Amino acid sequence: MASAKTCISYLRNSPISLSFRPQSRLPLPIFLPNQQYRCAGGQTSANAAKYKRKDQGTQQKKKKARTTFIQYDLRDAEQFSLCDAMRYIRAFEVGRAPTSSKYELHLKLRTLKNGAVVRNRLRLPHPVKTDLRICVICPSDSKSAAAARAAGATIVGEDTVFDAVKDGRIEFDRCICHIDSLQKLQKAGLGRVLGPRGLMPSAKLGTVVKDVGATVKDMVGGSEYRERLGVVRMAIGQLGFTPEEMQRNIRAFVDGVKKDIAQLSDRIAKGIHEVVLSSTNGPGFSLNGEFRGPESVSTKELSTL
Repeated sequence: MASAKTCISYLRNSPISLSFRPQSRLPLPIFLPNQQYRCAGGQTSANAAKYKRKDQGTQQKKKKARTTFIQYDLRDAEQFSLCDAMRYIRAFEVGRAPTSSKYELHLKLRTLKNGAVVRNRLRLPHPVKTDLRICVICPSDSKSAAAARAAGATIVGEDTVFDAVKDGRIEFDRCICHIDSLQKLQKAGLGRVLGPRGLMPSAKLGTVVKDVGATVKDMVGGSEYRERLGVVRMAIGQLGFTPEEMQRNIRAFVDGVKKDIAQLSDRIAKGIHEVVLSSTNGPGFSLNGEFRGPESVSTKELSTL
């Protein structure tokens, strides 16, 4: 780009402009000061320059992604006592068998999206599921096998269990491995089959143990829970449970989750934000922490179906 003075001096000193000036009688172009003109290499219009500056100046700013889950103010929410929530949920479950529908508790946590996850197994004071099929991997003729069968295990063995899993016959809901049989389990290569189903024994989950009988007793009637998207869910009772039984189960579950949070690192900030009670076919009701409200029905009416 050249200035106006440079272009004027070029035209005055050029022999072509001097020879054609008397004949053409055309006025010289008017150059304004403080303007930039392109003398060679093509022409650029004012509109093109204007749009070019506009494109360069407007750069969209990327929105910062949220690092935490959305939490609503509970002061604006309608909350219920335990007896009132059970009363409304039973109204939604009218006509269903007491054992087919179950109460579910949802604990919404104040946590980061990419933070540590709460995960554990808990035996409630009043078990919800009592028909769990438990498999124990240990020598079938050992003392551990006898203790596992006495505690309620349905499948006990080593090679027979490995062959059944490889054939696709997984007829159990939980799997426990004796610590002495862990090498055989790893050599069998069942991780690809049991891992995606959450059945692979692991020392972190407490399913690789020495005392198989005690673990089976704790697991019968126990439930597993895991945090997903900032919420911990677990079946907390059957539809026929009394309010007192539900209260004891809820306390045990909340205390268990608090202990798991306390065992995490001090840098990880987690806390329970809201407790919601729902059912298999009913909506969720936010609990306010009270057992009965001033206008709640008596517990005897909620103890019968």
